[in-house]
Amino acid sequence: MALIKDVRGSSPKFGKDCWLAENATVVGDVVIGDQCTVWFNAVIRGDVNYIHIGDRTNIQDNVTIHGTYEKAPTTIGSDVSIGHNAIVHGCTLEDGVLIGMGAMVMDGAVVKSGAIVAAGAVVLEGTIVEENTIYAGVPAKKVKQVEGKNKEMLLRIANNYIKYANWFKDE
Repeated sequence: MALIKDVRGSSPKFGKDCWLAENATVVGDVVIGDQCTVWFNAVIRGDVNYIHIGDRTNIQDNVTIHGTYEKAPTTIGSDVSIGHNAIVHGCTLEDGVLIGMGAMVMDGAVVKSGAIVAAGAVVLEGTIVEENTIYAGVPAKKVKQVEGKNKEMLLRIANNYIKYANWFKDE
């Protein structure tokens, strides 16, 4: 069973049909939508500010989601995939976004719908990642538009993680 903990009078709230790995941690003022998955060693820490997550979003292994006290909450849309070892901190991820493995998205940044933040990229504080674009590098910069196979990949990954979680539910 995942570690689910109240902090400062706030309890995490979960939508229908979510799956959390046994060693995932969710604390404080966190609201998670329907059919979300939170994978091994992921930490969603709503102790200093709120974290709101939409439907069908997957938080992969070792992801850290947090905010900044009295300054920067974290809002994550629906059909978002956050890759292994990513850090999402005090920012907004709109619907249908992919955050690559090991990427960082910092306070006040906004990743618009359909955008991809490449693996290892660092989206600096206050950066606006344009809709349907790919940002890569340190600091992250626009490298191209999301189109064709990349666009299809975004929804496919989100749906795949619902399928993967069902493998664990059957155990």
